Amino acid sequence: MKADQNKAPIYEALERFRQMRVVPFDVPGHKHGRGNPELTAFLGEQCVSVDVNSMKPLDNLCHPVSVIREAEILAAEAFGAAHAFLMVGGTTSSVQSMVLSVCKRGDKIILPRNVHRSVINALVLCGAVPVYVNPEVDHKLGISLGMKREQVAKAISENPDAVAVLVNNPTYYGICSDLRAIVKMAHDANMLCLADEAHGTHFYFGEHMPVSAMAAGADMAAVSMHKSGGSLTQSSLLLVGEKVSAGHVRQIINLTQTTSGSYLLMSSLDISRRNLALRGKEVFAKVAAMADYAREEINAVGGYYAFGKELINGDSIFDFDPTKLSVHTRDIGLAGIEVYDILRDEYDIQIEFGDIGNILAYLSIGDRMQELERLVSALTEIRRRYQTDPTGLLSQEYIAPEVVASPQEAFYAKKKSVPLSESVGCVCSEFVMCYPPGIPILAPGERITEEILDYINYAKIKGCSMTGPEDPEILKINILEKGE
Repeated sequence: MKADQNKAPIYEALERFRQMRVVPFDVPGHKHGRGNPELTAFLGEQCVSVDVNSMKPLDNLCHPVSVIREAEILAAEAFGAAHAFLMVGGTTSSVQSMVLSVCKRGDKIILPRNVHRSVINALVLCGAVPVYVNPEVDHKLGISLGMKREQVAKAISENPDAVAVLVNNPTYYGICSDLRAIVKMAHDANMLCLADEAHGTHFYFGEHMPVSAMAAGADMAAVSMHKSGGSLTQSSLLLVGEKVSAGHVRQIINLTQTTSGSYLLMSSLDISRRNLALRGKEVFAKVAAMADYAREEINAVGGYYAFGKELINGDSIFDFDPTKLSVHTRDIGLAGIEVYDILRDEYDIQIEFGDIGNILAYLSIGDRMQELERLVSALTEIRRRYQTDPTGLLSQEYIAPEVVASPQEAFYAKKKSVPLSESVGCVCSEFVMCYPPGIPILAPGERITEEILDYINYAKIKGCSMTGPEDPEILKINILEKGE
């Protein structure tokens, strides 16, 4: 029997709880906001009154048996999964639980190198060994693409003992690999297929979108509901297919996830799932139409290139997310991060990120046409005011790494700190990345090269937000004491 997607069991239970006027001799200590009037004034009494602890009427995230269990069943049906887990540690926790559910120390996992740091962090935790499929690069745009089918097939045939293949669906820029084909290749080789769908929530509800992981037959998917799905920041879903034991996944999640799950986050997942199940097709059609309009207008300005479905080549760009408004800026003589800074500092427009060649404006269910018009107008002015000769601008976003040691081995090995300039040829023992997008330039176990150092220094000069190393100034880097 189909579940009633009009229901929102966690939200409904919280509303019942609010009306009960229960006397709180439990945590949290603010006691429905009374103990922290400044916080209550800031967030509102309605918000803090439902910031409560697990109790019988409200279920328990670690072992749900009532309203949270009902919310998971509704989410699983809405997303076409065998089971869904509500996650309150962000999609980082979803991704890590997904990897930890299938990998143990020494296991191989096939994945593209342009993964989010949470994937490699999971390998640091469990000791699995990455087999990287180095994605192709679009040299004009300077961005990494999806995984080619022949690359995945080659990695599978050369590593028949690998336990899983992980796919970005889509990348931050909206590019999708041939997920159905990769799922079939993985399954034919008795491997599982995992999908990082941090940026693909809308694939499950919009029409004329790339295929979602569950529809493609993938075994697990980490879905960032707070990005394009409208829930509160840090709320996420982990979806699993029929082949995966839900009980085992719950045990893995409970290794690291809080035992005090936030009911603000869980209710936001519940209400957002209901909204998407009932209205997702309609709202995401509007989002895609807005993105199409913006691409057309920005490309008419000249100098910029707002790219879209015309990039599709049937393999490394098998499909493209029509809601992604990615704009190449290098031809007007500005790095993406420079345009990002000008938009924020001079036009009060906050976009998702800028890197060395592109910007990304993240469009979703809360956007309106008047804000898009403002963005297009600002980009037009920026070109008029700041356009310069692009000669000398660095273009390459992705540098294929030489992997010397597993992430876990390198992260926990004996290390020393050296100036960046003295690290060429050494093996890195920490992460270096621009955030966002959070894709490591260097990960533990990778060889440091002149090209990588040039990229890091260039990104710092241009104003990219660099994170990862112990040294907050990123003047030094941790390397393995021994070169190999």
